[in-house]
Amino acid sequence: MQQEPEDLWIDSVHIGSTQSEPMIKVDQDDFKQDAESILQLNGLSQNFKRSARRKLSKALTTTNGEIVQADNNVYAGDDASSKQIIPDRYGYGVFDVVEPQYNLAALAKIYELSAPNYAAINAKVANIVGLGYDLMPNLEVIQRLEEIEDPDQLARARRKIAREKQKTVEWLESRNDDDTFTMTLIKAYIDAESTGNGYIEVGRKVNGEIGYIGHIPASTMRVRRLRDGFVQIVAGKAVFFRNFEGTEKNPITTDQRPNEIIHIKNYTPTNTYYGLPAIVAAKNAMAGNEFASRFNLEYFENKAVPRYIFWLKGAKMSRAAEERLFEFFQGNLRGQSHRTAIIPIPGDTPDNKVEMKMEPIETNIQDSSFNNYKKMNKEEILMAHRVPASKVGATEGIGLAAARESDRTFKEQVCRPAQDSLEKKINKIIAEKTDIFRFEFNELTLTDEETQSKIDERYLRMRVIVPNEVRERLGKSSLPNGDTPVILTGPQAAEQNAQANGNRLRDQQRSANQSDAAGLGRATQGDGRQQN
Repeated sequence: MQQEPEDLWIDSVHIGSTQSEPMIKVDQDDFKQDAESILQLNGLSQNFKRSARRKLSKALTTTNGEIVQADNNVYAGDDASSKQIIPDRYGYGVFDVVEPQYNLAALAKIYELSAPNYAAINAKVANIVGLGYDLMPNLEVIQRLEEIEDPDQLARARRKIAREKQKTVEWLESRNDDDTFTMTLIKAYIDAESTGNGYIEVGRKVNGEIGYIGHIPASTMRVRRLRDGFVQIVAGKAVFFRNFEGTEKNPITTDQRPNEIIHIKNYTPTNTYYGLPAIVAAKNAMAGNEFASRFNLEYFENKAVPRYIFWLKGAKMSRAAEERLFEFFQGNLRGQSHRTAIIPIPGDTPDNKVEMKMEPIETNIQDSSFNNYKKMNKEEILMAHRVPASKVGATEGIGLAAARESDRTFKEQVCRPAQDSLEKKINKIIAEKTDIFRFEFNELTLTDEETQSKIDERYLRMRVIVPNEVRERLGKSSLPNGDTPVILTGPQAAEQNAQANGNRLRDQQRSANQSDAAGLGRATQGDGRQQN
């Protein structure tokens, strides 16, 4: 990415001015090496090297098939030569991969440098993929269960489904010896939120069955221009990956059974190959926070006492004495707050009286500067991520009712759509193992157990659900007679009839209008209690 003077940029990690020293150096993009270095990478096939050298022959001067010139002046005319940068002479052209808009290594390190960005990403990851998952019977299986009239046959069918579910979960969790499947998704989605791209690697056995599911760091991956795979460069070695369930031949390395990639990306209309993280929209706010923090750090590092003007009148001092006095103020007072200082000044003479005076020019109480500015920047970063402040631990001045409504919006507008997109990709993996279940993420819970139990009770009394459906959601085994609707008898049936006739309308209204102590809804007064 081209850097403009005095502009805010991302290639130096801290998103500051190009005149500033970056806080953390970013490694050079391995794909921006020259052709000679690229062709020395381990793992490349001889066919690829020969093809690449033929491709480069028109752009480079060669001797005996070896590249001997690497400057730009290879296109020449009459006493003049071209100064253009030839893409084919670098890694992106050699591998035919697309260069991302921003330095992916820089974006990956930004994740660790901004507290609001770090907290917002972790909140999204925790509520989208970190709550675990479940395998639910698909619609066809549910319809078949509803068609079974024999209670014993229905019970056997449910037990069989439960056994198959357990086997599928064990199969999914055994595809990685180091991480659970949820942890693999967490790593990939942290990459997706930090760099805009996440990669899940799928390896197959000789018989074609999936044997490995893991995560690949997004900063090392690039997308092929023809969308026929991916290329990774790490530690001087290049690796080619297919698309998931793809049949592309490996044009780069000697591996005839390359692993496959599921690409997760945050869509941006400016690039169809790579995604874009939310922090890019708030890069000015992040840069402002960094510079404000640096200002405060420099204040405490360099300012030993409140700012004073030091007056010395009537003293005749040599050059060496002046330097010693200057060194005293520069070195002896720095970093030692509220100390007793003895200032070495020359004494009075018969002809001259020495006067010394220190006048404060900053008498106000000094505290962290730019508090309001940093607060606005934090709000802008959270707004870019669409994460409510209550989800990152910032609860000051937030009403309980407002926090609940923010959670509901966060769940419906941010978490659920992201989960739907990921579920579609992961269900392709599940479909290779079984066609009985569909993969579903656990959702952010907006109701507590007491409220949920009341909802379940009402549905059971109204015969909307059966007991085994509730037990299945709770992770419990099925009951022998749990597939038959609940039939109320005696006082319970009389109470239900009374409610149906409207005789207990007041009790129903009182229950509907009660406060939020047991669940969601409106607060009793105003916006609710404030948290300080």
